[in-house]
Amino acid sequence: MTQRHLTVRLRLGAAATALAMTTAACGGSSDDGDSADGGETITMGVIPGWTDETATTYLLKDVLEDNGYTVEVTELSDNAPMYTALANGDIDVLSSSWLERTHKSYMDEYGENLEDLGVYYEGATSFLAVPDYVDITSIDELPTRADEFGGRIVGIEPGAGLTEMTRDSVIPAYGLDDGFDLQLSSTAAMLTELQNATEAQEPIVVTMWKPFWANLAYPIKALEDPEGAYGEPENLHVLAREGFTEDQPEVAAMLENFTLTDEEFGSLENMVVNDFGEGEEAKAVAAWLEENPDYATTLASHLQG
Repeated sequence: MTQRHLTVRLRLGAAATALAMTTAACGGSSDDGDSADGGETITMGVIPGWTDETATTYLLKDVLEDNGYTVEVTELSDNAPMYTALANGDIDVLSSSWLERTHKSYMDEYGENLEDLGVYYEGATSFLAVPDYVDITSIDELPTRADEFGGRIVGIEPGAGLTEMTRDSVIPAYGLDDGFDLQLSSTAAMLTELQNATEAQEPIVVTMWKPFWANLAYPIKALEDPEGAYGEPENLHVLAREGFTEDQPEVAAMLENFTLTDEEFGSLENMVVNDFGEGEEAKAVAAWLEENPDYATTLASHLQG
């Protein structure tokens, strides 16, 4: 892992901390879905620093714009405003939802006003992780080692589904509330803590998930979860506002057929985060499509009409 890659990764994360409820385009979708030049406009939401959303949003943006659509990207600060905006119709599409478990509470609240366009990635997981030089392998070993970890689990955003599962399921399941505090801030702050700890060869426990580039960038391992507190692996879905399929049947058909294999996802996210970095997402996706020349053609073939 090069210092350049670390710097780029942390720049990307820092952007997530600095941006709170900002809008990168012209706001929500218009009533008729038309852009100023008469073409059709699709608005997609993304939380800066959440790289599954960033990578998939800009991939879909590239393909759609290459086929005559205008795509506006609206940046939101966390899951609550994201799902609220989608349910209210302020944005059209969320490209990466962990709706089966991690984001279930948001689906319970807003699901009646959303359309599930299907699974694009299978087998996503959430877990606690420690550096590979730490001599534990399971969450149930943590309670007696609280002092070693400074009595804290380093988490991410308060509104993240991963945070909710860790706080409400994992911590009580293993009795971690007696010796540990769940420290919440942002994905960027968690990665900074993780980088500092691994560089110093110090123990740390963090909330983590897969697919996520940090699993390959840092010397970490997932802790076993014998109580099954994080649940079984889940799938990642594409969501749309209510009525989107009726308004945009061609785009909906394409999104229903959007898929990424583990290899495709990993190489795309690596290109976006590490090879190019924050602010260069469009160039990163263009470079990835050059290396995967049949991908855009196959995906665009599902645009019907």
